Amino acid sequence: MSSSFQFGLLATGLGGALLLASCSSQPTARQPISTPAAADSVATQPSSTSMPTTTSFGKANDGTETQLFTLTNAHGMQASISTFGGTLTSLLVPDKAGKLSDVILGFDDISGYQSPAFRKANPYFGALIGRYGNRIAQGRFTIDGHAYQVSVNDGPNSLHGGKVGFNQKIWQGEAGTSADGQTVTLHYLSQDGEEGYPGNLRVSVVYTLTADNALRIAYTATTDKATPVNLTNHTYFNLALGQSKDVLAHQMIIPADRYTVVDATLIPTGELRPVKGTPFDFTTPHAIGERLAQVPGGYDHNWVLNKASGRHSAATVYEPTTGRTLEVTTDEPGVQFYTGNFLDGSLTGKGGIVYGKHAGFCLETQHFPDSPNQPNFPNTVLKPGETYHTATTYTFGVRK
Repeated sequence: MSSSFQFGLLATGLGGALLLASCSSQPTARQPISTPAAADSVATQPSSTSMPTTTSFGKANDGTETQLFTLTNAHGMQASISTFGGTLTSLLVPDKAGKLSDVILGFDDISGYQSPAFRKANPYFGALIGRYGNRIAQGRFTIDGHAYQVSVNDGPNSLHGGKVGFNQKIWQGEAGTSADGQTVTLHYLSQDGEEGYPGNLRVSVVYTLTADNALRIAYTATTDKATPVNLTNHTYFNLALGQSKDVLAHQMIIPADRYTVVDATLIPTGELRPVKGTPFDFTTPHAIGERLAQVPGGYDHNWVLNKASGRHSAATVYEPTTGRTLEVTTDEPGVQFYTGNFLDGSLTGKGGIVYGKHAGFCLETQHFPDSPNQPNFPNTVLKPGETYHTATTYTFGVRK
C-alpha cells in the first residue's frame, strides 16, 4: 500500500502512524525475502527516561511467581506485559475524545489464563506464539533428510507450537528504556526436543511503547540445530471494547492481492488465490462483518502481503464509534486475520466483559502456515550461525 493511498483513506487518523518508518528493523536473516491524540484525563505524564512499573501477576500452577510490566508514554497510553506466556494483558489507548480505554481481550491476573475454561477454549489471548505460529500439517516435517514429529494439538495438526507452546512458558523479564520509549525484554530458552522441535532455541522479545502511541514487538532467535521458527503475537483487538460486544463494524484494510487457500483442517493447499471478487478482498475498506457469512467458519486465513521485503503495511483498521485507528506494519510476508470464531461466551474477562463470538480480531504477522512442508512458500528454517530477527509495530491514532 502506497503512503499516498494510506493518507487518502485515513487522512487525519493515521498521520502519526506513518512515522513508523523510523522504527524499522533489520529483515529476517533466515531467508531471501525478509527475513494521536493525547488523553487529557491522564494526570501524570511520565518522562521518557522513567522505568516501567513491575508488579506481581500471581503464581503459575507450579508455584512460580510471575511478573507484570507496565509501559507508559507521555500521552498516558499504557501496555502491560506478563512474564507468563509473554502475554500482552492490557493496552490502554485514547479515543477521539481523549478517553483512555483497554482495547484488547484478556484477564486481570494469571488465574484467568490458567482457568479450566480458558484451557478448554485455548484462545491464546495476547500471548507470544512459538516455536511455530500457525499450523504444521500432521505435526511432521523434514530438514536435511531428517524427519521430525512435533506434538499434535489441533485435530490432526500442530498449532502454535504444540501442546505446551511459548504461550504457557514463564519468560525472564527485564524492564528498561530506549531512545524510543519504555521497554520490557523477555528471554526464553526452548530446549532441544521441546514439543519435538530440534535444537536449543534462544529467544528474546522486546516490547517498546513509543512516544507516538505505537507498540513495537521485536523478536530475535538463534539455534544450534536447524529448526523451523515462526514467532508472532496473538492479541485480540476490539477498538470499542466495553462499548461493542463484537468487532463486526470495524473497517479493515489488508494490502494483499492473494491469500493462502486452506483445506478443511486449515492447512494450506499450496494455492495462492487472488482475492479480487471474493470476500477476502480487503484492498479497499470493508466492515469485518460485511461479508463474513460468505466465509464458512469465519476469517482464519493467511493473506500474502503485497510488499514482501522491508517494512510494509500489514493492515489498517478504523472503528467508527470511538474514532480509534490501528496501523500494523511488519517485515513479515504474511498476516493471519482471525475473527474470534471460536469464542463462545464461556470466558469473562476484564471489567466483567463476556467474550462471545467475534468479540475480537487478531492480526498475526507471520510466515505462511505449514511452510516447512510447502517448498514454494517463504522459508522458515533457521540454521546455526544465522540470527532470526523480525519486528511488528501497532500504531494507534484517532479519526475525528
